[in-house]
Amino acid sequence: MFRVILDTNVLVAGLRSNRGASYQLLQRVDEGSFTPVLSVPLVFEYEEVLKRQSRYLGLSHKDLEAIVDYLCDIGEHRRIFFLWRPVLPDPRDDLILELAVEAGVDGVVTFNTRDFAPAAAIDITIWTPPAFLERLGEVR
Repeated sequence: MFRVILDTNVLVAGLRSNRGASYQLLQRVDEGSFTPVLSVPLVFEYEEVLKRQSRYLGLSHKDLEAIVDYLCDIGEHRRIFFLWRPVLPDPRDDLILELAVEAGVDGVVTFNTRDFAPAAAIDITIWTPPAFLERLGEVR
């Protein structure tokens, strides 16, 4: 089973539309194909970004809190005891990189592959949602 970090943009895309790879990943999150790896800063980012886009997503804050709570219930929780900032162009992405290094995940799933390019230097695999679905053998 894969242990991966889902970037916030994957959650937003999966909640925005039921036709893309991000939605398919969210549908598979509880099937055991992969385990989302989380940290407190990442959960705070999920909540902040999702709530900020709640109208656009057509979901209430309560609905979004339930989604994040569910991810917390099934995910693997990790504590970060070090900071590597700044490494990536976007400081918000650094919290994902730090979690990836600490947890030794199989990879990060994001649409932001260009910003995560420096992660390859420290052997962190970066997948887009379609590439990760293919890796899971789920492309139909």
